[in-house]
Amino acid sequence: MTRTNIEEEILVRDVMSSPVITADENSCIPLIAQLMKRHNVGCVVVVNRNGEPLGIITERDLVIRVLTKITVKSVVQKILSGDVHLERLTAKDVMSTPLITIGPDETLLKAAREMCRLNIRRLIVMHNNRLAGIISSKDLLSVAPVLIEILREKNRIAEDAYVRVSDDLSIAGYCERCGNWSSNLKELNGNFLCEECII
Repeated sequence: MTRTNIEEEILVRDVMSSPVITADENSCIPLIAQLMKRHNVGCVVVVNRNGEPLGIITERDLVIRVLTKITVKSVVQKILSGDVHLERLTAKDVMSTPLITIGPDETLLKAAREMCRLNIRRLIVMHNNRLAGIISSKDLLSVAPVLIEILREKNRIAEDAYVRVSDDLSIAGYCERCGNWSSNLKELNGNFLCEECII
């Protein structure tokens, strides 16, 4: 049986979300927020008219880049005066770029390391220069219990195999009871004994 690592067995394509919710680069911000609400997602990938991904808008982007520009004190005044024009902001004004991508055949370990290294929560999955899916830290967490159970089972199998190998292990040397040479010493209660002495 070939020894494989768990992280080599589970690939990005096995846990990624697909299809991805996308929006045109000229979509207004209220439309982006509605898309997120309607599809119950935390991000939207921004695409050009050819469907090529350009950037990503997350809930955090909406909070930091849109809402924080309007101070709480002036919200009522701006609304009353008609000075709040969220519909004038477009996806390309708010999106995060460049997109950080990963291939569907990469391992979960690589995806997790990349997210950790870049301090991001999502990676765009690209296959043959096309948008194939998205993988998030939430997706990684969703498979964590399964991975833990697989690791436990793998360790149990390895321990059983070690015990079987240890039971069958024989070495050459002098018997610790009779002192005779044997090419088939067995361990018994911490002593290595020949076949005659072990009976």
